[in-house]
Amino acid sequence: MQKKIKRITFLVLTVFILTGCAAALVGTAMVGTGAGTYLFVNGELKTDYYSPFDKVWSATEKTIATMRGTDVAPARGIGSGTIDTFISGEKVHINILYKDKNITNVGIRVGIIGDESASKRIHGHILDNLKK
Repeated sequence: MQKKIKRITFLVLTVFILTGCAAALVGTAMVGTGAGTYLFVNGELKTDYYSPFDKVWSATEKTIATMRGTDVAPARGIGSGTIDTFISGEKVHINILYKDKNITNVGIRVGIIGDESASKRIHGHILDNLKK
């Protein structure tokens, strides 16, 4: 009976260890791949764009104009900025952060608790404007 308990304990611990390692590898892959990889945390959908901060800021402004954003309130600093607006009656908060010369992180929250599909739609428009 003692051997059986030890084997079960060993198997359970092995599963936990392997699962933890796999999660760490997936997390590393997510950070490394960048554009096209989204992270939805606390209602905010974030991704990195391989473009300079100024270009991403302009693409975001064009996106808001195209999507007919109202009550637009930009607040821009040297390496970061936010834009608050209303799109289709929903409050939208966009956070733009300089990470490196050609890497800019954009986080989007739609509504109070966050709407992942609406945030993805806005990210798609920003990406389209960056390609133009």
